Parts: sequence; C-alpha cells; structure tokens
Amino acid sequence: MASIEIRPIADGLTFGSRVTGLDRNALADEDIRTQLNDLFIDRGVIVFEGMEATSAMQMELSQVFGPLKDHPVDNVDRADRDHLMGVIELSTQAYPCVVEIDGKPLVTWQPWHFDHAYNDELNRAGVLRSLKIAAEDGQTGFADGIQIYNDMDPAIRDKAEGLHLLYNLDLRYTEQKFGLPKNFRQIRPHDKDFIAMAKTLPRSIHPVIWTRDTGEKVFHMTPYGCQGIEGSEKSEDFQLLQEIWDEAMRVVKPYRHSWKLTDMVIWDNWRVLHEACGCNPNEERVMHRTTIKGDYGLGRFEQKPELAGAG
Repeated sequence: MASIEIRPIADGLTFGSRVTGLDRNALADEDIRTQLNDLFIDRGVIVFEGMEATSAMQMELSQVFGPLKDHPVDNVDRADRDHLMGVIELSTQAYPCVVEIDGKPLVTWQPWHFDHAYNDELNRAGVLRSLKIAAEDGQTGFADGIQIYNDMDPAIRDKAEGLHLLYNLDLRYTEQKFGLPKNFRQIRPHDKDFIAMAKTLPRSIHPVIWTRDTGEKVFHMTPYGCQGIEGSEKSEDFQLLQEIWDEAMRVVKPYRHSWKLTDMVIWDNWRVLHEACGCNPNEERVMHRTTIKGDYGLGRFEQKPELAGAG
C-alpha cells in the first residue's frame, strides 16, 4: 500500500502542511487521494515536496482535488493551449510592471488577494510549480483567512460583518484605493489595457466574511480591484476598508514559500489569501499554474453578463 509523510508547513502556524513521498503510484491510490482531500480541507495549503517536475504530473495532481478550469480571462498567457488545458504561465518576461517597495524594485509583485475576485464564481483552488527560480526573492506568500478572522480586534471585525464588496478587472496600482504598502511606488506600469478588460464583465460582489460548511468564519477580502462597498460607494468607504485591512495585516501570520523545482503547492482560494512577493527585474522567473473548478456560491455579478453595457 502506498504511503506519504505529512508534517506541518511551519512551526507556530494553524494552517498548511507539507507532503513528501507522493509519486504516480500513490496518486493512483484512492485512500491516498481521500487523505489528500481531507488534508486540504483541514489545512488550506499543501506543499508537495520532491515531485516529478513535469506539466503532466502537475495536471494529474491537480485533478485529485477536482476538474481543471481554464482561466476566465482569454489574454492571460497559456503554457500550451493545445496540450495543457488550463495551465497558465506567469513569467517576468510577460509581466513588465515594476514596483518599488521600501526602495527595492520588484517585478511580478502582486498584493494579497484571492483569485478571480472580479468573477461571480471563485475557483476552488490553484496549484503552482516553478520552472525557473530567481536567484533572490521570488517567494509566494499564503495567509489563512480563518486565522485572520479569529485574531482580529472584535470591534473592527464587527465593522466587516455583513459587508459585500464590489470588484472588477481594473487592477492598476495607480487606481487602487487602499491597501498598498506604505513605501510603495510604481516604476513601470502594466502593459495590459485593464480599462478595456474591466468592460468585458460586470462588477462582481463578494462578502468580506463568510462561514464554511465546517463552521469556521473566514476573512476574505482584497484591495486588488476593489471598487467599494455594495449599496454605498462613498469616498469615505475606503477609509473604513483601509481600517479593516490594516487590522487584518496587523494580525496576519503568513507563510512565504521559497521555491524548489520539485515543489508543487495547492491553496484553498475560498479560505487563503496569497501574494506574489516579486523579484529583481533583472532575474528570470517562470511559474505554471493550474486552476481547480468549483464555487463557494456566495459571489454574484451586479447584473447578468448579457445585460452588461446595455443602454
């Protein structure tokens, strides 16, 4: 019978596990597959170490947790549209935006977020692996929404209860209303036309706090693409959102993963926020990501897609 080794992702964290010993034989074992799904629900993030470093293995691992889903934005770079269904490529060469944080220039930096906030459906999970690793930096951060909720000041947490936020695809940092690092500036902008992309979908709506089937409450918001509070949209709303976000960042206990070529990482997109920590703009870094289909059922569009733009 196949067996795997499971241990905590890091000391002192209430989420995340590391798994070693997972090969194709183990992946074919139904008991192992059940064990991995139970672990994923319980821990939210799994780092698989010592994996076969191929796209085929990434896709096979991903499908343990559900069917693959293609990315909802067509102009996001695909690894191979003909042969690698749903595998997108994230690289420094295809991501020209450069920011500076605390005086350090970074490429491929993205703030804490959950994937596809601009969509009505939230994919179940993502799986990442690294093909080219930057010599310095290039980590990926993960933060547990359950831990954030539990540790927040109840007075501020109460302000977040019942709020639903508006999101769209306008991901320009120059338009981000709150939540950027204090010592932040943009050196070189994105090359994507986010205004045009935002017009392809109506705005989405997602709750700041939601409750899992297992009973835990989850803090789940991002400043990235946030357009305000549903039903309000006052300029002072962003002061409230900044207060809530600052409190979340005060208590957050993140895990930041330093990559090896034989690593694969899955995270729960309904529970876990993640960030791309960025790397030196002169370094090359390439990642492949698969997306697991699913939906938590709490998001919606402001209006039906077929009505968007109707006069």
